[in-house]
Amino acid sequence: QVQLVESGGGLAQTGDSLKLSCLGSKTRIATYGMAWVRPAPGKEREFVAGDHWRGGTIYADSVKGRFTISTDDTKNTMYLQMNNVKPEDTAIYYCALRIGPASMDSQTYKYWGQGTQVTVSS
Repeated sequence: QVQLVESGGGLAQTGDSLKLSCLGSKTRIATYGMAWVRPAPGKEREFVAGDHWRGGTIYADSVKGRFTISTDDTKNTMYLQMNNVKPEDTAIYYCALRIGPASMDSQTYKYWGQGTQVTVSS
């Protein structure tokens, strides 16, 4: 059973930076489609960013230019570097895994971590 464990969330002020981590176990996550997803008003899950070693990286428009997703295969860990955070970035951030390239459709991800809370104050 694939396990994903997020860490790195916390409190930040507008304009600050945070870095989230997602440690995978029992599978090599770099060979799958990986994503960061968060709840959003009116949506159960909002895609934030995705990474796949063959498909490259993709981002939601709301975070493009501010967030960077990456994967360190040697540590079996995926990251989300969050720069210039805003209050609307406040959410629980989940990492997720799917077979095949990363997708902006969060419903297609099969495995999920427990989430890490990010709170941004103005």
